[in-house]
Amino acid sequence: MTYKEARVYLDRVSKYGSVLGLDTIRELLRELGNPQDDLKFIHIAGTNGKGSVLAYTSTILCEAGYRTGRYISPTVISYLERIQVNGVYISEEAFARLTEKVQNAIARMEADGKTSPTVFEIETAIAFLYFKEQNCDLVVLECGMGGELDATNIITTTLCAAFVSISPDHLGILGDTLEEIALTKSGIIKPGCTVVSAPQKPEVTAILKEMAARQSCPFHQADLSGLIIHKEDYTGQQIDYRELSALDCPLAGPHQAENVITALEVIQALNALGYSVEEEDIRRGLQKTFWPGRFTCICKNPLFFIDGAHNEDAAKRLRETLDRYFPEKKFIYIMGVFKDKEYETIASIMGPSAKSVHTISLPDESRTLPAETLAEVMQNTCAADVPVRAELSITDAVQHSLEEASETESMILAFGSLSYLGQLIQIIKGSNNND
Repeated sequence: MTYKEARVYLDRVSKYGSVLGLDTIRELLRELGNPQDDLKFIHIAGTNGKGSVLAYTSTILCEAGYRTGRYISPTVISYLERIQVNGVYISEEAFARLTEKVQNAIARMEADGKTSPTVFEIETAIAFLYFKEQNCDLVVLECGMGGELDATNIITTTLCAAFVSISPDHLGILGDTLEEIALTKSGIIKPGCTVVSAPQKPEVTAILKEMAARQSCPFHQADLSGLIIHKEDYTGQQIDYRELSALDCPLAGPHQAENVITALEVIQALNALGYSVEEEDIRRGLQKTFWPGRFTCICKNPLFFIDGAHNEDAAKRLRETLDRYFPEKKFIYIMGVFKDKEYETIASIMGPSAKSVHTISLPDESRTLPAETLAEVMQNTCAADVPVRAELSITDAVQHSLEEASETESMILAFGSLSYLGQLIQIIKGSNNND
């Protein structure tokens, strides 16, 4: 099997959608020899910030000398970005080889009359096989959608269950209330692991504490009172946290400070478990952390930012970031969202700070909210004189935004789904190369 054939196979499987539950992946991994049982995990769940906490944690662990796997979704730069060891993407050859191995295991399952896995279950199995093959000391594992019934929750060797900010998302799937969603996500807590949480709403903290106690797990929460932000702008910030001073963090946005201190609590928990991480490892790891699509500046002339804000909480944080760093400024927006997201709420939060809006349809035609529909929604939330335009393509949206910015010295912000930001970055690179 070639890499191209592997992608065609997975694209075909993806058309069958996703199903929450562990029975199928349990059967698949049994066929594959349960590679996950030979690995140690930091498992991260929550609504917003999973990728950032994963990036900080895994980069620090790499600096401390640990061979560290990363499993993330969705990706921004490349499909292969979802499976990494020490920051290096899985190769096309390895991905194709392991996909074929999983495909053969699925054929055996189907011959026995068992349910076929979803594409996310297949990708998760490929990741576990690769991390075992690569002799990873630790794997930092990002939940997909949820917690208790997420395919990643098949693991049993969790060292640390970490929770980023939990807010309403996937309502009706993970639960109908914030408390129900928190309870679902708390399902990643395994007996005896250490539980670490970002600052949460009181009702969420209460649930996480209760579930940790039930599993005899120590509970630690990042403490905002121990955080001091010395300086910050769109290029990053410098903070103190507890006994650590003058930590340089390259990711921008006031919410990123919460993600940093959550990652630091994870590192402290690992230290207590015997994993040695020195202060210099922490400093270097934070400085080297790169995580695209989280208020990332991809061009400075004009200023052009990208952000994967795709739900209410993320949109509020993005708007807070804009107001903090660019008060009184208006932005040229490029926006694309999935139709199952809270797009009307996102529009109401972001619309008032728009100078103009260019809406797009996403590459995933089955899930995208059409650009024309999104344009109508945005028009209702923006000032009456703000032009809103449904674009035919991402390329058109970028070109028209750049033309407008050059005439008005405005700033550009592309946000919504992470799924189109990688393509947008490539378009910008091509534009810069042609200058």
